[in-house]
Amino acid sequence: MAVRPGLWPALLGIVLTAWLRGSGAQQSATVANPVPGANPDLLPHFLVEPEDVYIVKNKPVLLVCKALPATQIFFKCNGEWVRQVDHVIERSTDGSSDLRKNFEQEPLAKEVSLEQGIVLPCRPPEGIPPAEVEWLRNEDLVDPSLDPNVYITREHSLVVRQARLADTANYTCVAKNIVARRRSASAAVIVYVNGGWSTWTEWSVCSASCGRGWQKRSRSCTNPAPLNGGAFCEGQNVQKTACATLCPVDGSWSPWSKWSACGLDCTHWRSRECSDPAPRNGGEECRGADLDTRNCTSDLCVHTASGPEDVALYVGLIAVAVCLLLLLLVLILVYCRKKEGLDSDVADSSILTSGFQPVSIKPSKADNPHLLTIQPDLSTTTTSYQGSLCPRQDGPSPKFQLTNGHLLSPLGGGRHTLHHSSPTSEAEDFVSRLSTQNFFRSLPRGTSNMAYGTFNFLGGRLMIPNTGISLLIPPDAIPRGKIYEVYLTLHKPEDVRLPLAGCQTLLSPIVSCGPPGVLLTRPVILTMDHCGEPSPESWSLRLKKQSCEGSWEDVLHLGEEAPSHLYYCQLEASACYIFTEQLGRFALVGEALSVAASKRLKLLLFAPVACTSLEYNIRVYCLHDTHDALKEVVQLEKQLGGQLIQEPRILHFKDSYHNLRLSVHDVPSSLWKSKLLVSYQEIPFYHIWNGTQHYLHCTFTLERVSPSTSDLACKVWVWQVEGDGQSFNIDFNITKDTRFGELLALESEGGVPALVGPSAFKIPFLIRQKIITSLDPPCSRGADWRTLAQKLHLDSHLSFFASKPSPTAMILNLWEARHFPNGNLSQLAAAVAGLGQPDAGLFTVSEAEC
Repeated sequence: MAVRPGLWPALLGIVLTAWLRGSGAQQSATVANPVPGANPDLLPHFLVEPEDVYIVKNKPVLLVCKALPATQIFFKCNGEWVRQVDHVIERSTDGSSDLRKNFEQEPLAKEVSLEQGIVLPCRPPEGIPPAEVEWLRNEDLVDPSLDPNVYITREHSLVVRQARLADTANYTCVAKNIVARRRSASAAVIVYVNGGWSTWTEWSVCSASCGRGWQKRSRSCTNPAPLNGGAFCEGQNVQKTACATLCPVDGSWSPWSKWSACGLDCTHWRSRECSDPAPRNGGEECRGADLDTRNCTSDLCVHTASGPEDVALYVGLIAVAVCLLLLLLVLILVYCRKKEGLDSDVADSSILTSGFQPVSIKPSKADNPHLLTIQPDLSTTTTSYQGSLCPRQDGPSPKFQLTNGHLLSPLGGGRHTLHHSSPTSEAEDFVSRLSTQNFFRSLPRGTSNMAYGTFNFLGGRLMIPNTGISLLIPPDAIPRGKIYEVYLTLHKPEDVRLPLAGCQTLLSPIVSCGPPGVLLTRPVILTMDHCGEPSPESWSLRLKKQSCEGSWEDVLHLGEEAPSHLYYCQLEASACYIFTEQLGRFALVGEALSVAASKRLKLLLFAPVACTSLEYNIRVYCLHDTHDALKEVVQLEKQLGGQLIQEPRILHFKDSYHNLRLSVHDVPSSLWKSKLLVSYQEIPFYHIWNGTQHYLHCTFTLERVSPSTSDLACKVWVWQVEGDGQSFNIDFNITKDTRFGELLALESEGGVPALVGPSAFKIPFLIRQKIITSLDPPCSRGADWRTLAQKLHLDSHLSFFASKPSPTAMILNLWEARHFPNGNLSQLAAAVAGLGQPDAGLFTVSEAEC
């Protein structure tokens, strides 16, 4: 140490204060920055102490002082600090050590999820020699050799490979060398756990033991439970859904029928059915016998030979009866010739001999009580029946047998048609007359969706071509002596306000048949398509009917029909057959009971037949899978000049509240470019589910790069979000490829929409009557109408058939409705012939009977 000239003479002191004799000046040296509470072995101490010297005026003096460990040495002169600028210090680091106080980087607090990695950086303070680093966890030393889940990097960072709950702690970085030991600020590490849902419990028992109710299931946020501030589970912990429990119904006997006429064996019988109600859903069957037979003469029936006096009496009675019968016939003939207008003799007696002969029908008087208030316009209409009910036989045999295939074959050369002299004018006149009535003002003004005809007791059939809609009028459904002008109409859903509530959806077209309020003695059968996937567990189906006041009401709940009800329905996979004794406006409506309920949608792809511009539109239709909806789309596309470019597909659209999405993909960018601004188009769920919008469509517009481009290859996807979907692979030439057009070729529009009399039925009239007469009476051996119903797979409707005067007639009517015009008469003949009737000639029809 050199002391500048001009300072007072001084002596050096060491440690705290050192007194040196001399000129009386007091000097001391102090080591800076001792560590409070540090190990005494690490406190600075002097290696060389300054020695006493004499100061010569104007000459420097050299004081030597050396300390270890120390970063700086200060001097005092006579109790006062010597400023550093007043003397020169020569520092020497040879053999000295050092460790600064502040860490260059300290670890920071963290929050990490379970099994996530943790990195705690630490950069110790500078020191000589360099400091060694160790880590403390809650003041316990972290030893990587004992815990393989942690290690310390070369940069002194602490790494935890996968965070565990036990790793939640306060972490401290410690740096030390021979000079000092430094501690960083503690860093709190929190390992949190996000909550996870447990699996769903089983669905609870339905709240209603019978009928509709609710059931629920639950889950808990315990897999795992949230810890240390982890997030709680997202979503609901309880799900609730509707359920329906089928109620067991025990069977109960219907009232006994009337006693039959007394037979030759002096017995008569009566029967009853287990149909009031019929057992279902596991209910018990009726107990007891269904057939009761008794003696009808109180055991006094004795067969005795008739004497001569009895024979004379019988001959006299027969003669009187014949005379009365002849007189009655003469009176009837005279009355028929004089009577004006229409009466019960629409066809004369030749109908049972040589066939139907032309009969001229005259307009009736206005006061005729047998006709409707709406008078049929028959001024230009002639009803002609030609041909025999039974084909004539040229061979020697006078009879023919009921065999498999020939007995029920169509009549040979007979013609039974309804001729109209001017169909167009009559149709317009018919619609105009109906439109004057209040109830018919909502009928369509065109005739493409309407069929009409004039019918009597012989019955007939109305059909709207290419719609799957028809009305079968069985024989004797119209009372004898009355003639009805009957119509059948298809409505557009947007033209009729059908109220739907809750989850209800329209499954069928809306169809009118009338006039309403007419008297029918037998149920007619209305046939129409539906688009539901029938399942008792998924659907609650109801038949709705509109009253004359315009309100809609439920007239039938399918599956809960009463045998004596005015309405009954045979539901099949894609069609329903409605028995009704009252004409009116009908629709089939379904209510979903679960998300498994689905409707069938038909997907159709149309595009222009000729493309004269660079733009090319692909129209994707989503419509109900019914014939009437298909007919409407095809007619629309004919007007637009469109063609079918792919085979139609079926998509099952579920009641899941998810929309329908449509998109186009894999369009070759070198030839085409899409003009869509979004990746997909979407049809809202409710637009499809309520069914009031008959068909919906989306248009994809593509643009050709060059006018010469004619080949198009791409994919069109149609799918319900989280549901069913279909993919169309399009690969065709837009200028000349028409191979899919034949798939939608409609049936010929020239077919007769109205068929009257025997031409409307596959089964010849007299053979039908023979079958009915034979199978209606109960048979203990089972050779009756019940067995026929089983053979035709209609045994689920036995209670309904039994409630009618002629069960066999109901079965044959339903067969006619289901199989016209392509029914297999051979199969029906085999079913009838296989019943095992004991009388071999029971189903024979002689030439005389024809």
